[in-house]
Amino acid sequence: MIDGIPLIDAHVHAPALKGLTVPWKDWTGGFSSGETTRGLYENGLLVPERFHAYLEQQGVDIALVFAEYSPKVTGIQPVEDMLPLVEYDPGRVRLVANLNPHLHYPAAAELERQVALGAVALKIHPVHGGFPVNARALYKAYALCEERGIPVVVHFGTSVYPGSSNRFIDAGELNDVVDDFRDLTLVLAHGGRGWAYDVAAVLALGRPNVWIEISGLPPRRLPEYFANFDLARLGERFIFGTDWPGVPGIRANAEAVAGLGFDRALLEKVFFRNALTVYGLELPS
Repeated sequence: MIDGIPLIDAHVHAPALKGLTVPWKDWTGGFSSGETTRGLYENGLLVPERFHAYLEQQGVDIALVFAEYSPKVTGIQPVEDMLPLVEYDPGRVRLVANLNPHLHYPAAAELERQVALGAVALKIHPVHGGFPVNARALYKAYALCEERGIPVVVHFGTSVYPGSSNRFIDAGELNDVVDDFRDLTLVLAHGGRGWAYDVAAVLALGRPNVWIEISGLPPRRLPEYFANFDLARLGERFIFGTDWPGVPGIRANAEAVAGLGFDRALLEKVFFRNALTVYGLELPS
């Protein structure tokens, strides 16, 4: 909790280091907190007990941990690497699936497999995976998510990692998915970071099934990034996330969001209520 408000971090990376291709300093954002993060690992694996203690210390009630299949950029971070974290602390740690149409065919079958392992959402990363979000190979997976109420998190923002394909931050391709799956819940991770903030904001304000997840964005700069919009009104569509470990700290980011001047009711929506609604979660007792 942060000042008595439950906290859900909806965007956490916690892979085994054997599959990570990005240098440690880059992966942790160059922040001094990188050394703290390193201390949570042993033999290249995140130690579940240490991760649990870290989340507790940071005030995190629920963390969504992401798999990723992007061999050209960040490497293969398979779902199986996350399972020990979930099994150790199933009330606090939840799994998010990942699909890459270059690796998974048929995509819907792989989604079924990852959902059976406990995934509560699906993450799509066009920029790292090198594919358009409207790739036809993903459409049956989207249809499955729409049918079952599984939210889809789309990386919608630039990446500085070598091998990234930022041309796939495409408003037209995203709009195809929004228009073709009108009942599909979409979460725009990073809120259009780089040059698409306005696109993300317009979609989130105009479509009840589209949300903005503010991971990877320094909270104090949100008024600048979304200067063309009423931040409090747009904040109704925000979901808190950090992109950990590439941040100074989860608690530090949450406190920075609290410093934006939102009233308590809105902070509750940003910190946990919106995520409970979108991901179908319950706070641990």
